[in-house]
Amino acid sequence: MYFLTAEASFDGAHFLSGYKGKCSNLHGHRWRVLLKIKADELQESGQQRGMVVDFSDVKKALKEETDYFDHTFIYERDTLKERTVDALNEEGFLMRIVDFRPTAENFSKYFYDKFAGYGFDVAEVTVYETPNNCASYSR
Repeated sequence: MYFLTAEASFDGAHFLSGYKGKCSNLHGHRWRVLLKIKADELQESGQQRGMVVDFSDVKKALKEETDYFDHTFIYERDTLKERTVDALNEEGFLMRIVDFRPTAENFSKYFYDKFAGYGFDVAEVTVYETPNNCASYSR
């Protein structure tokens, strides 16, 4: 089995609705996303001969998906009052609504599904919320 791992990061703010602790407050992270792709065999012909996939394709997908969240306020749908969302929009803040609690665990599955949608044979996605704490998802 062959594995490729590529990494990208983004800076984003979030909070955990319903959490009793510091993470219930708005705060930010430098999120690191590690994408691990697998293959039983290397490609045997063409431009990608001897490769699992072209690293440039992997880097492009990573950049596209992480740039979407870079320097944004990420929040779970229906966890903010409508007037709060309206006020933040009026101020021009870039916000990203997600359908999950924005934890490292949920982001690892979110990105796994996104990268699988690119046609990659994803082995695992790991998301670091801090330099020392991460969560991984694989099937």
